[in-house]
Amino acid sequence: MSFDSLGLSPFLVKALEAKNFKTPYPIQEQAIPVVLAKKDVLGIAKTGSGKTASYVLPILMNIEGKTVVKNRHINVLVVVPTRELAIQVEEVFKEFGEALPFHFKSKAVFGGVSINPQMKSMNNINVLVATPGRLLELSRSNAVHLDAVETLVLDEADKILNLGFREEMNQIFDLLPKKRQNLLFSATLSPDVKNIEKGLLSNPSIIEIESLEEEEHLIQQVGYHVDAEKKGPLLRYLIKEKDMKQVLIFTSSVYQADQVTLKLRKNGVNARAIHSKKSQGSRSESLSTFKAGHLPVLVTTDLLARGIDIEFLPYVINYELPRSPKDFIHRIGRTGRAENPGEAITFVTEEDKHHFRVIQKKMKQWVTMIDSTSLKF
Repeated sequence: MSFDSLGLSPFLVKALEAKNFKTPYPIQEQAIPVVLAKKDVLGIAKTGSGKTASYVLPILMNIEGKTVVKNRHINVLVVVPTRELAIQVEEVFKEFGEALPFHFKSKAVFGGVSINPQMKSMNNINVLVATPGRLLELSRSNAVHLDAVETLVLDEADKILNLGFREEMNQIFDLLPKKRQNLLFSATLSPDVKNIEKGLLSNPSIIEIESLEEEEHLIQQVGYHVDAEKKGPLLRYLIKEKDMKQVLIFTSSVYQADQVTLKLRKNGVNARAIHSKKSQGSRSESLSTFKAGHLPVLVTTDLLARGIDIEFLPYVINYELPRSPKDFIHRIGRTGRAENPGEAITFVTEEDKHHFRVIQKKMKQWVTMIDSTSLKF
């Protein structure tokens, strides 16, 4: 099947071809026609499966010929859990929006930066991509109005609908018109998504893309039994031994991310930390440098476990385990994407053994373990 056969305009098909996108992914193949028909959608597919384009492309088609009803009244609202994902999603809208034969404007808004420039830039926007807290701040300031929204998208819906965002999302729902198209996309079908689906979606098309066995094999997993005090030396040994040119390291806290980064830099490894305590400018610069291949090591928390698309990322290291098996799956899903193989490495201390067994059971996959004492580091 081709993109052309899905009902997309020649302008978008040409833009896809220019970016060497020839065949739609399964989630795109199924979701695009349904979104074009302006029906509600619940889309479940693993990270790196093309979910963003599966709603961006048909939304751009549905906007064609429409003008913003009133200034600061938007047509489409996309809600995401993190600043990084907001920037990334808006980049996709902008990228394909440039191919359209009519005026189109999108904007990403998020906290961690001054609100004043965002307030001033809310004129004549078709698509607003926003994190929940900043969206409510802009709404309370009358910088943006949500009563004309025709399409609502929740990207990484399971994260947005959990308890941390529940109150803010309820306030946002109250500001939206009752009659609208609702699109929920998530990597996993959590209880939060199931519960909200019943009240939010109207006769939705439920699209669940199972991971193919060959796709799962793109991620080669290996674990290392290691004493807690030996984690740092083991990390440096693996980076050097495997000649890692690009590796994303996950820690359990902001403090630990900074400590790991500091020790790597003291030992001559070019590394940076990226987490919620860093300024937006610092986060954006570090991420873009890493994605461009100019920074070999990026150390983070679960901030980057969701929704961030880094092509051809060969290595992910779990320096510490996450609390949730679901977060573990999101972490390792940063590698082995878009038909490119990758390796996910996990450090397991004596205290971690039980929790890691739980994670493996949830994944339905057992990881090959190596005793790090057999290594010379």
